[in-house]
Amino acid sequence: MTGILKEIRKRIVFFDGGTGSLLQANGLKPGELPETWNVIHPEIITKLHRDYLEAGADIIKTNTFGANGLKFYKGAEFDLDEVVRAALKNAREAVETANYPDGKERGYIALDLGPTGKLLKPLGELDFEDAYHMYSQVVTIGVEEGADLILIETMSDSYETKAAVLAAKENSNLPVFVTMIFDEKGKLLTGGNVESTVALLEGLRVDALGINCGLGPIQMEGILSDIMKVTSTPVIVNPNAGLPRSEGGKTVYDIDADEFARVMSRIVEMGACVVGGCCGTTPEHIEKTVALCKDIPVNLPDKKNRTVISSYAQAVVMDREPIIIGERINPTGKSKFKQALRDHNLEYILREGVSQQDNGAHVLDINVGLPGIDEASMMVEVIKEIQSIIDLPLQIDTSDIEAMEQAMRIYNGKPLINSINGKQEVMEAIFPLVKRYGGVVVALALDEDGIPETADGRIAVAEKIYKKAKEYGIDKKDIVIDALCMTVSSDSKGALTTLETLRKVRDELGGKTTLGVSNISFGLPQREIINAAFFTMALQNGLSAAIINPNSEAMMRSYLSYMTLCDLDPQCSRYIEVYSGQVATLGDTLKPGAVPGSGNNAGNELSLGESIKKGLRDRAHAAVLELIKDKEPLSIINEEMIPALDQVGKGFEKGTVFLPQLLMSAEAAKAAFEVIKEQLAKSGIVEAKKGTVILATVRGDIHDIGKNIVKVLLENYSYDVIDLGKDVPPELIVKTAVEKDVKLVGLSALMTTTVPSMEETIRQLQKESPDTKVMVGGAVLTEDYAKTIGANQYCKDAMASVNYAEGVFKVK
Repeated sequence: MTGILKEIRKRIVFFDGGTGSLLQANGLKPGELPETWNVIHPEIITKLHRDYLEAGADIIKTNTFGANGLKFYKGAEFDLDEVVRAALKNAREAVETANYPDGKERGYIALDLGPTGKLLKPLGELDFEDAYHMYSQVVTIGVEEGADLILIETMSDSYETKAAVLAAKENSNLPVFVTMIFDEKGKLLTGGNVESTVALLEGLRVDALGINCGLGPIQMEGILSDIMKVTSTPVIVNPNAGLPRSEGGKTVYDIDADEFARVMSRIVEMGACVVGGCCGTTPEHIEKTVALCKDIPVNLPDKKNRTVISSYAQAVVMDREPIIIGERINPTGKSKFKQALRDHNLEYILREGVSQQDNGAHVLDINVGLPGIDEASMMVEVIKEIQSIIDLPLQIDTSDIEAMEQAMRIYNGKPLINSINGKQEVMEAIFPLVKRYGGVVVALALDEDGIPETADGRIAVAEKIYKKAKEYGIDKKDIVIDALCMTVSSDSKGALTTLETLRKVRDELGGKTTLGVSNISFGLPQREIINAAFFTMALQNGLSAAIINPNSEAMMRSYLSYMTLCDLDPQCSRYIEVYSGQVATLGDTLKPGAVPGSGNNAGNELSLGESIKKGLRDRAHAAVLELIKDKEPLSIINEEMIPALDQVGKGFEKGTVFLPQLLMSAEAAKAAFEVIKEQLAKSGIVEAKKGTVILATVRGDIHDIGKNIVKVLLENYSYDVIDLGKDVPPELIVKTAVEKDVKLVGLSALMTTTVPSMEETIRQLQKESPDTKVMVGGAVLTEDYAKTIGANQYCKDAMASVNYAEGVFKVK
């Protein structure tokens, strides 16, 4: 280990600070792309880097935050190659000519990669591999031009972050650092939290991770505390200089260099070992931070022995509480599911997933292997669709290596991988994939000699797998041993051997275990009786993760009873929630609605409202076709659709529903609206629109994620939306508002350097169309900042925009 990775383990390492605000002070015009200054004003960029190095920064970020193929392309005034090479040249010159303090010999150059400004499919329009390609282009140039490390920063979407990390790792051998942008509740834009994000990044083996932008150092302390509880990786904190506001047309921040340094010293004491600044920070901020923090001993995170899998939105930890892996998305023994695969009936598969989530599954097993099916492409498609409406982690279950790799590559999180075994060729095929993409591996306790008949034989295989995994840098915590469950109808000692294996893995190896529980009863009548009893016995003997049918009442009774009796259900709250008021009769099986609060089985037809809430487009379309036979179209909108959307919106505001679910609900509503529009057209009835709203991302800014989300929701709430796109000059926005007499305009900006364009647009609107209200949103804005630039309303998210529109148009 050399270079910067060695440094961060010996002492506190310092990043530089803000770029955009300093370029504005040097004359960067509203809407002008900062990256073009690499070419047209190299001396200013070089001096900016040099000033930070001379202030004590160890690492400078290249002026490439927004450099990607969407902005810079062949035929444009500046192409990507030219801009990135110029950026590295300026950084190298600064490193070579700086007068370093404290005897430092040389600074490090971080190739800076920021977000593309697009949501990835299925939520947006950008394909995962297209995002990967855009980042790869910049990485390739950066490597050629001498970057020392890669910094992926200001990321608000875990999926785009994964594309960037893979691009960095697969096209370079440089250290990879990642910093995310969380809100004050510790959430990413697309719903991820600290624990799920750390699980993903550590699975991808980034070299350092942390937070930047969006918040000041005071607001970041709580998030840092959460990171330190779960990470084993060095932590970076690069805050803004507090919260922004506008003064005289310029963006200023509320924390000066002295206060910034004081707070940063607390952050270093908490465990951050790489610190610097983001928007609004200056060489003075960095100089004073270095002075206060450089002698604080480095405090690297403790090694965490946590077995964690994650989705984009949540992490599931295998700890004291056993987890349930839903087994229903698997064709084995399921004729209806096999037919759904043959018919490409994804709606059936999604409903199986929804029903298992509603009935208590923590993880969903995904197996689509069937003769005649292209397993790799089907696996990828199903995972993408499942992850668009369900926030549970997934178990990728396949013996097809190609299908496994493709699925692991596009999976948004750290998956559970089923499976590996003790055969050398299998381990040598799958462990490299786990090292590359991250994951927790199910390891079957068998090898070239078959399934050992004794528990000791299975333990020996488990130890062999642990040892081989270590050669690939995969810890024991990321291996889950399948103790193997053989049917007692053919082996009377099968259950006892499995239970002994579970105990030994737990007590002697300190490992985690899993089982396909229902295997125990093949060939026996009333299988659920045996399954439930064995499930309880397995839990008592240390089973960490059970692959079962969560729609089975008998199995869930066993699980909930075990949780209650083992003090894993405080005050018996979950048991009481499910069974209070329900008469428990031996032999009962789950019937629709049998468990209060549970979801329906996949075979039952969901209502239109439920279909919208769960984001099931095809089912919503079918449900409205049934309703429209007996109900007026406008009644369906007002009585079924809008209440469902309102419920999802309230969940989003409370943090119980995440952005992907919000957007998929909107898409399901859109599918239903199409049917209603056709019916209205046939009947001659014109759907009343609530009003017209203009949306635009301001001049100089190509980040239109927020704007596009707002558009989808406003249209679902019966507003006409004029979408002017991105990089829109103030004059066009004003002209459109005046000509079409529009009473509400929504403006979006992600970057500090484009907020002046937003302020200028507001000023012109107030002059030319004083009755027009302006709502604004974006990562760099706050409510106070919005007021100082003249906006009528700051909208922290898409639902806030809808709520404000309802008020402007006085919708009852």
